[in-house]
Amino acid sequence: MKRLSTYIMAGALICLAACQKNFIDLKPTANFTDAVYFKKPADFKTYATGFYGKLPGWDFNTMDNNSDLSANANNADYDLGHGTIAASTSGSWDYSGIRSCNTLLSKASGYTGGGNISQYVGEAYFFRAFAYFGLLKTYGGVPVDTTVLTTSSPELFAPRNSRYEVVKQILSDLNGAIANLPTEQNIPATDKGRVSKWAAEAVKAQVELYEATWEKYVGQSTDGDGKATGGGTAGYDAANVKNYLADAVALCKDIMDNGGYEIWNKNGVTSMANASSWYLFNLEDAASNPGGFDKSGNKEFILYTVYDYTLKKGGKNITWTSWQLYPSRKFVDMAVCSDGLPPDKSPLFQGYHKTGDEFKNRDYRLINYLYGNAAPATAVTLDYGSLGASGYANSKYAVYGYGSRRTDNTESANYPIIRLAEVYLMYAEALYELNGAITDAQLDASVNKLRDRGAVAHLSNALVTANGLDMLTEIRRERAVELYREGRRFDDLKRWGILEAALNPSRLGMVVGDASYNTPFKDASGNATSLYHPSTYVLGEEAVQTPKGTLSCVVVDSKTNHSVAKKHYLYPVPLSQITLNNKLLQNPGY
Repeated sequence: MKRLSTYIMAGALICLAACQKNFIDLKPTANFTDAVYFKKPADFKTYATGFYGKLPGWDFNTMDNNSDLSANANNADYDLGHGTIAASTSGSWDYSGIRSCNTLLSKASGYTGGGNISQYVGEAYFFRAFAYFGLLKTYGGVPVDTTVLTTSSPELFAPRNSRYEVVKQILSDLNGAIANLPTEQNIPATDKGRVSKWAAEAVKAQVELYEATWEKYVGQSTDGDGKATGGGTAGYDAANVKNYLADAVALCKDIMDNGGYEIWNKNGVTSMANASSWYLFNLEDAASNPGGFDKSGNKEFILYTVYDYTLKKGGKNITWTSWQLYPSRKFVDMAVCSDGLPPDKSPLFQGYHKTGDEFKNRDYRLINYLYGNAAPATAVTLDYGSLGASGYANSKYAVYGYGSRRTDNTESANYPIIRLAEVYLMYAEALYELNGAITDAQLDASVNKLRDRGAVAHLSNALVTANGLDMLTEIRRERAVELYREGRRFDDLKRWGILEAALNPSRLGMVVGDASYNTPFKDASGNATSLYHPSTYVLGEEAVQTPKGTLSCVVVDSKTNHSVAKKHYLYPVPLSQITLNNKLLQNPGY
């Protein structure tokens, strides 16, 4: 029985030593059972170390491929990006990590030995919440199990809990984590990478903002009645939207004021060429950037997966694959100009007549994420005649010194799961959603720190009013640009209730132009010989509104292939699970 087996079989646990080496490489040195374990704090620590294997790491399926900001028509998230999700007879939701957390918490409740095990109790609460949050975002309501079950436990054959009951359990667990975990400042160097109180607060704020906006914009349209479809609406409370938003604001403010984190901005160092937003994501040793900075000085990452060139390499072809992740026309047009205005409002925007013009006077994040530390005029080197290229590059996650300092599969930067930049973005969004307003001082304390790194003018109420902008739209724009390819885009489109509107249009690439706007793709030197060959773009061109009016762009992924609908806000419950437990009801629409 598949859910039974994934729940009962929680692998042998890892890392009998407490040193950083064993924490990083996560290689088991012994097998043991919980019947003869949990005799001393070190046992709890070793067991809890096994939880970290459930954190996301270097995986290109989590980089927003096939979202509206990606022109790629590849396999990653193709079903969600195109609306082709179907109920499957295979697959299962994974409860093995949840069972491991339940085991530790059960053993902790009866522990009578000496020493303090509170940190490891906190880690168990954290990872159980983290696992349930992943299930919530995928399926909505799921069965909630908080005890160690056996093959005959009736809970294994119980109906789904509603999403509201799942959220309640997640928040309860995160409260338990926050109460037991140490602050970042009190985690010793040998244990860096273990979850802190601030990481638990950040995840709690993330959960609350996610659920508050979901309930505000999506409502109960995906819940089902709990009798024929879905998980139902048990536990729903309309007051929770404001309660969640208010708490998310408070949690973010606590992290901002007391966490000791800071934005990694080295743009003041000449050799860094204003490329902090590129080097941050491939930060390893002092040779990983021309400024000589290493990951030990990175105080922006709050929750992350630890990698190390000697002990635990990334193990993925990170750089080469990153170069193949082409951004869309929509993303390129989304970043603001240096005056802080969107390109359709800014007199600084140079248009598309020459290759590279559209990158002049723009946010450094756009340049850093697409072209690394090179000037755009010399970085546009892709062969645009290659089928599938959007005309734009991607450098986010690609390493400095690829091919010499680092070769394929050896890139070893830490993988960011939540960083301070996201806390700033959550703070601003939750404030505005809560109050319908945000002060300039609050903007300066949050999103404008990110604009400073991007070298663009501050977002302010005066800027919004004078230029006919909408503050919430601008806060969401900041989130889209800053968190580009960090695995947030699909969830954001869902919780804002705009998944269909965002994903059903074509994914477009660079402006092509015509007789009145002649902008053929050119090589890196701007030579007149065009590298754009219409015959290789089998989907042709499409006229679309750009910051310089309606222009023709190459089509990388046609709207004729997209049929995203409301039901796709959730995935279907795998049919294999329903076969095992006929009390599990399918999500609406499947």
